[in-house]
Parts: sequence; structure tokens; C-alpha cells
Amino acid sequence: MTDTSRDHAARLDAADPLASHRSRFFGADGAGAALDAPAGTPLAYFDGNSLGRPLSASITRIELFLREQWGTRLIRGWDEQWMELPFVIGDDLGRAALGAAAGQTVIGDSTTVLLYKLCRAAVDAAGPDRRVIVVDRDNFPTDRYVLEGIAAERGMTLRWIDVDTSAGVTAEQVEAAVGDDTALVVLSQVAYRSGHLADVPRITEIVHAAGALVLWDLCHSAGAVPVDLDAWNVDLAVGCTYKYLNGGPGSPAFAYVRRDLQQTLAQPIQGWMGTADVFAMGPEYTPAAGIRRFISGTPPVVGMLAMRDTIALIEEVGITAIREKSIALTEYALALSAEWLAPLGVEVASPTDAAERGGHVTLSHPAMREVTARLWADDVIPDYRDPHGLRIGLSPLSTSFDEVWLGMRAVRDTLTAL
Repeated sequence: MTDTSRDHAARLDAADPLASHRSRFFGADGAGAALDAPAGTPLAYFDGNSLGRPLSASITRIELFLREQWGTRLIRGWDEQWMELPFVIGDDLGRAALGAAAGQTVIGDSTTVLLYKLCRAAVDAAGPDRRVIVVDRDNFPTDRYVLEGIAAERGMTLRWIDVDTSAGVTAEQVEAAVGDDTALVVLSQVAYRSGHLADVPRITEIVHAAGALVLWDLCHSAGAVPVDLDAWNVDLAVGCTYKYLNGGPGSPAFAYVRRDLQQTLAQPIQGWMGTADVFAMGPEYTPAAGIRRFISGTPPVVGMLAMRDTIALIEEVGITAIREKSIALTEYALALSAEWLAPLGVEVASPTDAAERGGHVTLSHPAMREVTARLWADDVIPDYRDPHGLRIGLSPLSTSFDEVWLGMRAVRDTLTAL
């Protein structure tokens, strides 16, 4: 039986080797205690897998940028450092969290735009007999919508994998779906709804054995679970930066293109920043060598500043330690759910085996939409996903066990009061 006392949560926090890093996040120290917290700081924040808290250092970084770079250097900043930021930060991210050697990761554009670019480039490079794109029906809507559009543009067919929404795509399902007609497979390492953690290396091997390319969506995994793109021989990957990377609302996404594919894939949105000589302003498009060819327009410099602090923190702490804390947090949430919520009819809609689960858990009950609305009004912030799912995203570096205890108690009390 789980110790459901708040004292037990305090003991877990006291034993947590990453607890000291929590104070580096703006507002996180006020969560739970709500004593000297900034105005509006929630009692419990369960949505770090949708929008992470900012680091206090990022607030300082952005203010200094406005004053000391944009404000004083003005357009000279492009020549001095801004032009290279997408690649500098991309390399930092690849090294700290993606298992990617330099020159393969770039920051820029939204997740949707980068998905389109890389998926369209991949299918255009496939042979004339490969006219099928494989995707699961529970993949994030953007992924599915982008692929529907590409299939229509290129006269291709989508082959859907049906999955359990409380689990995720298995290697066996992928093996049954791919064949000589497959051009591209698009899957998420961590399922946005259930938190299922896919077997990336095994599935990548299966796709390659069929002669196809694979693109992995890392939106719900980068910064929370180990990723080793080079070692796994992944072809392409895309991910957002405003979840576990704390880049801020709408911060630009990242794209990974394995080095040997960079000269063979032609990205479809040909912009001036992706040319061999950006300022030549030539009469025709000549793509740059390497990863630069996968950018299009002017880099969103201000939007990519905040993630630099989180990337540095991930490298300082190590993704292995972050993963260990993530597992401990989700295991604790599931244990409290078993004691407090299961008797109220709540079911777990996520894998119960930590080895098959990413950084969030989903709890299912017909009343969860209303429960979520009431919790938000009471400064407890989870999110809701159909069908009937209360999703609890626990960002390892900024979430305490006491915060989990307070939030789970609030879920119990709110559900009981309905």
C-alpha cells in the first residue's frame, strides 16, 4: 500500500538529487506553498508536457538581448552571431538531448512547417513504385493532417495503423504495415495521448528493412526521455521546443536530418536562407550544402533564446538523471491514483510499465472534462484529451513530489464533489 501522506512526498523531495534545480524555474518554488510566489503561480502545474515553465535565467537572457544586442547592435547582430544561431543551438540540442553529432540539427519554423518540409522531401526522394505513407491513427493531429495534404499533392496513399489509444504503436504493427510500396513511415516516440514510449531502434530497423525512410516526432520526448538518433540510425526527426525544452509559447521547432541524407533530399520550401550564398541574391535557387539547405526564411532569433538555458541545464544534469526523475514522478502519480482515484472509477489510460511510458500519464473517467475545468479555476493545471482523459505532464526538472501530491489530492477532491 502506498504511503499517501504529504510527509512521504516531503521525504521523496528531500531524497531527490535534482530537487535543487527546481528553484531555477520562475514560479516553481511558489507552487504548492503559494507563499511568496509570483502572482498567478499555480498550486500544482501538471502541463509541463504542453508548455514548460521558464527558467529565470531565460528572462534575464531575453531582457539583455533586447538591451545589449537588438537595442545596440541593431542589424549588425546578423553578421556578428544571429545568422548562425539556428545551427549553434541545433548542435547544442543534438549533443545534450538527441544523441546527434554536429551538423545534423537545426532550429527554425514551426513543428508543422518542418514536418511538411522533411516529409515532402522524403517522399519525393522515393522511387516511383513507393507510393505509400504509413502513419498511426492516434498520431498527433498535425502529423496526420500534414501527411493527408502531402498524399493529396503527390498522388500517394496513406496506410493507417490502428492503435489502442491507451497504448501505442508496436514494432509488430509496423512490420505488418510496411512493404515494397512504402516510401515513408511517420511515428511519435512518445504518444501525445497515452504517453506510450515507442521502440525507436527496433521500428527504425523494420522500416529500413522494407527500404523506406522513417521520421520520428520527438515533441513529447525531447528533454524528457533518452534519444540517440545517430546510434539508432534514424533518418529524420522533428520536435517542438516549448514543452520539456522550455522555449516558450510558439518557440521554433527543430529538425534533424541524418548527414548522409542531406545532399540527396531536396526541401520543398526554397527560401533565401537555405541557399549556398545567402547574400548573392542570385537569379535562381542553389541549395546550400549540409543542414543549412533545410531552412527557408529569416531565423526567429528572439524565439529561440529561452531554450538555450534549458539545453545547458539538460547537459549539466544529464538526460539519464532526468529520465530517472521522470519515472519516479509518474510512478508516484500512478500510485496515488491507485489509492485515491481508482475507487472513484478512474482508469489509467497509459502504459503501467515505466519502460513503455514517457513523461506523462493519462487518467480516464467520463467526468474528466468537467474536472479539468474546475481544477483550472482552483489553480491546479492539468489538461484534457478525448476520450475522457485528464493528462498529467510532469516536467522532471521543475516538478516536485509535493506538487504531485497536492495536484492529485485536488483531482480526488474535485471528482468526489461532482
